[in-house]
Amino acid sequence: MIDGDELERSYKHHLSDYAEWEQRDHASNWMLIEDNLGENLSIDETMLQEDLVTILSNKAGHCKQGSVISIVRGTKAEDVIEVLMKIPEEARLAVKEVTMDLSSSMRAIVSTVFPNATIVLDCFHVLKRCHDAIEEVRLHLKRDAQVELRRQEREHRQTQKRRAQSRRRYRKKHPRKPGAIMRGRPPKRKNERFKAPTYSNGDTKLELLTRTKRALTQSREKWSDKTAERMKILFQEEPKLKEAYDIVNGLRSIFRSKTLDKEAARVKLHDWYETATRCSLREIKSARDAIKSREDEVLNYFINHSTNAGAESLNSKIKTFRSQLRGVSDYTFFLL
Repeated sequence: MIDGDELERSYKHHLSDYAEWEQRDHASNWMLIEDNLGENLSIDETMLQEDLVTILSNKAGHCKQGSVISIVRGTKAEDVIEVLMKIPEEARLAVKEVTMDLSSSMRAIVSTVFPNATIVLDCFHVLKRCHDAIEEVRLHLKRDAQVELRRQEREHRQTQKRRAQSRRRYRKKHPRKPGAIMRGRPPKRKNERFKAPTYSNGDTKLELLTRTKRALTQSREKWSDKTAERMKILFQEEPKLKEAYDIVNGLRSIFRSKTLDKEAARVKLHDWYETATRCSLREIKSARDAIKSREDEVLNYFINHSTNAGAESLNSKIKTFRSQLRGVSDYTFFLL
C-alpha cells in the first residue's frame, strides 16, 4: 500500500546514488563509462528526448549491464570526439573493431578516436542502401501509374460526356411516340462509373506497385504464394523493377555466403559492380558508387561477420524502457 510517487521520490533522492553521481552535472549532454570499454564496439545514433544521441556500446555486453560506454547528445563528430578522447589513449588503441552504418560522421569519430580499429560497415545497412534504390524506382513507376490512371479517368469522363450529348441530339430528332415508355436503345452506360483495369489477381497497376513495397526488400523464399503471384505479374509489367531486384539479390547472396573470405568476396563484389554497370537504372548505379567508395570497410564484414545488430538491439531496449515509464520527466535520472 505504498504510494508510487512517494516511492519514486525516495528511490531517486535517498536509495539510489543519484545525488552523488559524478556525471550528474553533464549527463544531459554527455555520459562516459570508461570501464565498459572493450575490443569490439558498435556505434549508432537514436532518438532520445526529442533529440538525436550517439551511443557507443561494447559488443561483449550483449545489450545487458556493461554495454553502454558513452551517450552523447547530437551526432556532430567534433562533439562526440571531444567526449571520447577523455578515454585513456592506451585503452583507445586497444580497440580492434567497430561496426557502424554508412554515416560519414560516425566514420570520422571512429577513425579519430580509435585509430587501430577496423571499421566494419553493417551489411544490413549496405543492403538497405540498395533497397532505397529499388524504392526510388518503384515510386517513380507509381507516380507514372497515377498519371496514367488520371488520364484514363479523364478520358472516361469525356466519353460519358460525348454519350450524353449524343443522347440529347437523338431525343431532339426522335420525339417520344404517344404511349412509348422510352426512345431508342436503353441507356445501359449512362451512369457507368470508371473502373481501373485489373490483372488476374484482382489488383490494379497502382495497387500492384503499392502492395509490393515490402516484398521488394525480401528474398524470394520469404514470399507467400499470393505475394509470389503478385510479384510475377509485377515483373512482367515492369521489367525495370525486376532488373533492379535481381541485381540487389545478387549482392544479398554475396553477404549470405559463410565460406567467403575478404579477398574472395572482393572478386565477387567486383563482378557485381560489372553487373550493376550494365544496368540502365541510375538509382542502382548510385548505390553501386556508394558501396564502391567504401569497399574495404564493406568487405571487412567477411573477417568476423560482425554486424551492427547489437547497437540496434540496444537502441530498441532503451526505447522500450522509456515507453514503459510513459515518458521521461528527468532525462538525467533516466540515464542513470
